[in-house]
Amino acid sequence: MLKNQKGINRMLIERAEKLRRELHRHDYLYYVLAEPEISDEQYDKLMRELQDIEKKYPELITPDSPTQRVGGEPTKIFPTVNHDIPMLSLSNTYSEEDIKDFDRRVKTLIAGQKYKYVCELKFDGVSLSLKYINGILSLGATRGDGVEGDDITANVRTIRSVPLRLNIRDPAFFNCEVRGEVIMNRSDFQRMNEEKELAGEKTFANPRNSVAGTLKLQDPKIVATRPIKFYAYSLFSSESALNSHYENLQILRKLGFLVDDHAKRFDDIEGVIAHWKSLEVKRDTVPFDIDGIVVKVDSLAQQETLGTIAKSPRWAIACKFTSRKAETKLNNIRLQVGRTGTITPVAELEPVFIGGTTVSRASLYNEDYIREKDIRIGDTVVVERGGDVIPKITSVVIEKRLRNSKPFSFPTKCPECDSKLVRFEEEANYFCENVECPKQIRGRIEHWAARGAMDIEGLGEAVVDQLVAHGFVHNIADLYDLYKYKEKLFELERWGEKSVQNLLDGIENSKQRPYHRVIFSLGIRHVGATVAQLIADNFNSIDKLTGASVEKIQEIHEIGPKIAESITRYFADKHNRKLIERLKKAGLKFSEEQKKKQGQLSGKTFVLTGTLSSMARDHAKALIEENGGRVASTISNNIDILIVGEDAGSKLEKAKKLGIELWDEEKFLTMIKFKKG
Repeated sequence: MLKNQKGINRMLIERAEKLRRELHRHDYLYYVLAEPEISDEQYDKLMRELQDIEKKYPELITPDSPTQRVGGEPTKIFPTVNHDIPMLSLSNTYSEEDIKDFDRRVKTLIAGQKYKYVCELKFDGVSLSLKYINGILSLGATRGDGVEGDDITANVRTIRSVPLRLNIRDPAFFNCEVRGEVIMNRSDFQRMNEEKELAGEKTFANPRNSVAGTLKLQDPKIVATRPIKFYAYSLFSSESALNSHYENLQILRKLGFLVDDHAKRFDDIEGVIAHWKSLEVKRDTVPFDIDGIVVKVDSLAQQETLGTIAKSPRWAIACKFTSRKAETKLNNIRLQVGRTGTITPVAELEPVFIGGTTVSRASLYNEDYIREKDIRIGDTVVVERGGDVIPKITSVVIEKRLRNSKPFSFPTKCPECDSKLVRFEEEANYFCENVECPKQIRGRIEHWAARGAMDIEGLGEAVVDQLVAHGFVHNIADLYDLYKYKEKLFELERWGEKSVQNLLDGIENSKQRPYHRVIFSLGIRHVGATVAQLIADNFNSIDKLTGASVEKIQEIHEIGPKIAESITRYFADKHNRKLIERLKKAGLKFSEEQKKKQGQLSGKTFVLTGTLSSMARDHAKALIEENGGRVASTISNNIDILIVGEDAGSKLEKAKKLGIELWDEEKFLTMIKFKKG
């Protein structure tokens, strides 16, 4: 008999490969098409035969073998990965008029072109990105903040509706990215909760929460027991000329993925609206939770032309269903202190079941919201789950109001530290400005230590409570002096030498986090992860940022006056400056090497106004930056050139008054040597 160079029988090699193909096919038939051809017993027999071969000859095991779905040791940490293409969030609406406005914007931006829409269910699940190399699953990552996510590949491999090997052996799709949503059917969720109750374990609140918790489990073997499914809705491949989103959905189905059976293509917005309304009525006939439909322009070329604004694409919108409602009693209103001192009034409700979960608390947002709706303690109120997720009080049942009820008076003192509360002009919220406020201390430290921030392992909520309660830390800088109290930490309840050392190591390791993560971790109001990255890209040291004016910060594209003022106010505070000096001495990274880009536009700052005929605004911005220039959002004395497109706005007049150089589209394209078409 023929043997390979390692002495393994050729027929055995071919048998192993045939078994892998057969098992992949049967997984697809069962988990994707729901059309099994063989019994569970027959499937198990094929699997055991493959396992026996691979056990005897481990060198025959391949990464895409069905035997490798569940494997590996539990992990303590999920590595962070960057998304090649940002995973954008969608703008949403509950209004028919807003949907028509969306259509009018599309029509204006691609004037004269015919276009179609594709409508899909808006899954109430968790987004995932899958990467395939040579047709084999190589990475599964969470959405995260849209720019960075967690590598949870070991967990993703256990999801049976995720093919380990793509069905189509077409080189055009060997290297591709697939995006979609992980969901759990309501019936599976109910059955899983019943099993947990029988075992005396805590049950999940709703299917989405159970999916999110499942994907973050540290042991893939436990993930494999959970009844979760992956539905694909996006395909990216640089090696194939993709033209239509609707056609991509058909390709995804052929590649081996579950795809929304309700996806439809429409020639006009009227068809879209009718479809949206019909599905709202039939939403409970779908076996899993949905909270609306997603509407997308079908042509990928037109999607490129339409581009994006902020974190959302202009070519798509989420059309939400009306929230589910219920009446219940408002027992009390208490104030919640956030990590940056924001005071949020919270309604404590008589528990009520709404849309699959029990609601006992709801945000009241701010004083204006309470006054506008005249919400009083003791009232019977209407509670909705916005998007069927976030509970909120939308109205009061006045006819059921008690005779002795009184309007709610917003407290003037912080419930945690008794400091006077303040409300800034044009701000909706009250704030506690005491940086030593116990609740803020805990919240700021938890934010500092969180994943995506300084990522300090072992510094969770319970540990923070202990450290603050015993007086070891009063602010984030104190963490870096914690090593001085190592012996005293051993005396704390449930602390041993190993747990103390792990915490101290985690704090020490955090000193290696990059500059933009440090900025985000400081907890400056309105400065999230994306804004922190923008700031770091434009001010490559904390000293430059500290000395920057509101106007200078506003020159950064996508940063407006509210964010700029919040940043300057933060650095104007002497307590914050002192804190940063201590963090500098501790060895944290407060600078990074300036990213210099050389090109035709080096050293110049640009503003764009009007519509360009050859490209979307985001594309023009990227070209400016690739050629060494900077892009700002507002006109000021610091701007060198205004690029003027069609239907230019007020920026043009302001630029003329300031004597700023003006370029039309042709000059811009000539300068960067860009060729149309």
